[in-house]
Amino acid sequence: MEEINKKQRTIKEEITLTGVGLHTGEHVTLKFLPAPENHGYAFKRVDLEGTPVIEANSNYVINTQRGTNLENKGVKIQTSEHVLAALVGLEIDNILIELDAPELPIMDGSAKFFVDALEQAGILEQNKDREEFIVKEVISYKDEATGSEITIIPSDQYQVTTMVDFGTKVLGTQNATLEKISDFKKEIANARTFSFLHELEMLLENGLIQGGDLNNAIIYVDKEISETTMKKLLKAFKKEKLSVKPNGILDNLTLHQPNEAARHKLLDVIGDVALIGTRIRGKIIANKPGHFVNTQFAKKLAQIIKSEKRNKVPKYDLNKPPLMDIHQIMEMLPHRPPFLLIDRILELSEDHVVGMKNVTMNEPFFVGHFPGAPVMPGVLQIEAMAQTGGILVLSTVPDPENYLTIFMKIDKVKFRQNVLPGDTLIFDCSLITPIRRGICHMQAYAYANGKLVCEAELMAQIIKRK
Repeated sequence: MEEINKKQRTIKEEITLTGVGLHTGEHVTLKFLPAPENHGYAFKRVDLEGTPVIEANSNYVINTQRGTNLENKGVKIQTSEHVLAALVGLEIDNILIELDAPELPIMDGSAKFFVDALEQAGILEQNKDREEFIVKEVISYKDEATGSEITIIPSDQYQVTTMVDFGTKVLGTQNATLEKISDFKKEIANARTFSFLHELEMLLENGLIQGGDLNNAIIYVDKEISETTMKKLLKAFKKEKLSVKPNGILDNLTLHQPNEAARHKLLDVIGDVALIGTRIRGKIIANKPGHFVNTQFAKKLAQIIKSEKRNKVPKYDLNKPPLMDIHQIMEMLPHRPPFLLIDRILELSEDHVVGMKNVTMNEPFFVGHFPGAPVMPGVLQIEAMAQTGGILVLSTVPDPENYLTIFMKIDKVKFRQNVLPGDTLIFDCSLITPIRRGICHMQAYAYANGKLVCEAELMAQIIKRK
């Protein structure tokens, strides 16, 4: 088994590429920039007012007819798949991609130039562990209209197999497999995009392919070229002469491999599935893949991953002596009964804290909330999570007894289960950004009975007691 890189990675320095968008024909400058841990992939449109950023997210896919196109709040990114495939192929987790046009450059129609540029910029290992979705059961998506189907099965590493059948004599049936991601550069990166002559005619007729030439797309000639079509091709490609090779492609290009089309489809699968935003440990088997089925499959995977995250309950040994008991908590927090809502601290690090509360029928709020049907108020669940986070931020000062923690913001709050007498609540809080000037911004979760009961983003500040 190939050794799996566990740490997140970005690039060491920024690097710039220039090219032309295949469909828009617009000249574009693309800049790869290093990004911090947990940033993921994102695009920045520097040609638009406010230089908006759009994440590489499957929920933003709006169109897959001619590449994978994203849009969020009016900000568009076209033909994202080749760049995303290069990033996955080099196992880069965090990067910002600046563009001064909506469409990424087509280059030679493959991921090779992006791979070369990223390697030139250098790969930098970061401190935090990489998040990985480990496939434990078979997951499939099928497009009934076309018969295209993508399945992922358990595997000890990320693998992809594509099987394509275009129903034409000139191309026929092809397969391609990537056994390990470290082989991407050597086996897949240089596989170029391709088109059939009948598709090209339609695109040229409708002005939908402005930046093409014979160096960035393989053209499979699946029909006889009429005199009218030949004139259009000569004009579009700025050539005086064109002919068809014995293997059925237009001249001026030589196939890198006999199954280059299947390899490019594999490249597209990797780029499109990158939109889930998480590394995968599993084997994808794609039968007749295309951008639509690829991105629908990515959306399904993203939903499954989101559900798993929400329902994944951390396990703690509550029989072990706590890191902090109630007396140590009271030495640090200013809160006192009946408003002290945590009993123990189980874990504490520079960016993470875990607290615990035993909910009993003796809680004063049960008297009125509600008589005969006791339920812990949601606002007090939030307060308990905030007190747990207060331990984290107060642990950064030498004299916590001289400080108070004050709420600044509560965001993205969701209550999922009722908290009842007899429940043991576990509060799990992690920093979203480093603590600066006493301001703490964290993601907080509360669990009980093996389920997520509450979640929120919290921001608080510690201030000196007057």
